[in-house]
Amino acid sequence: MNSGRKLTVGETLNEVFALYQQHFGVLIPAAFWLFLLVSILAGVVGNSNVGLLGLVAIVTFAAAMLYQGMVVSLVRDVQGGGRDPSVGELLSSVGPVLATLLVTSVLYGIAVAIGFFLFIVPGCILLTIWAVIAPVIVIEKAGVSRAFGRSQELVRGSGWPVFGTVICATLIAAVASLVLTAVAEAIAGGPILRIVFGALATTFTAPISGLVAAVLYYRLLAIKGDAPSAA
Repeated sequence: MNSGRKLTVGETLNEVFALYQQHFGVLIPAAFWLFLLVSILAGVVGNSNVGLLGLVAIVTFAAAMLYQGMVVSLVRDVQGGGRDPSVGELLSSVGPVLATLLVTSVLYGIAVAIGFFLFIVPGCILLTIWAVIAPVIVIEKAGVSRAFGRSQELVRGSGWPVFGTVICATLIAAVASLVLTAVAEAIAGGPILRIVFGALATTFTAPISGLVAAVLYYRLLAIKGDAPSAA
């Protein structure tokens, strides 16, 4: 059933940044501790070793998927009228589906990378139809294959606004990250400085993509007149 509501990029991003502001005190520490390992790994590897850069990319995808799963728990609690969860509660919320999130993140990353390699368009399509995989796994306890299909099912009929939201959020996060990276390069520091600024960049930009996935998930459910499906 379709509720007749429409998804818009502007309204979705407004909700994302409103939630970012309201729950800054939980989102930022959670992002910092989760992405600290990624920042350390990226800072040590640098840009010289192509093989190790692949490992960094895999770890980054895994961390991003875990964070999206954590953030959807926060949005669920907020919408349900509950109190703000602690950082520890956010981390524990993904415990029961940790293996599924990790496996899915690797498959997602590989597929999207191949899609972008094949003339970009296939990668954009995959980014769109799989935009809410992490929320589906955490909220609906879906398995790996079901998560991909369920995300595509929810996005169907709202592809363009989902794509627009994801791209806008990605560009905003990328600009913020590039500014911090440029500062690090200007100071001409070594690996330690790259780690520090890498941690700052991911800490402040990760909540954007995490909240986008969560907000899109609940808005798409409302549009479909749907409820989270049992696994």
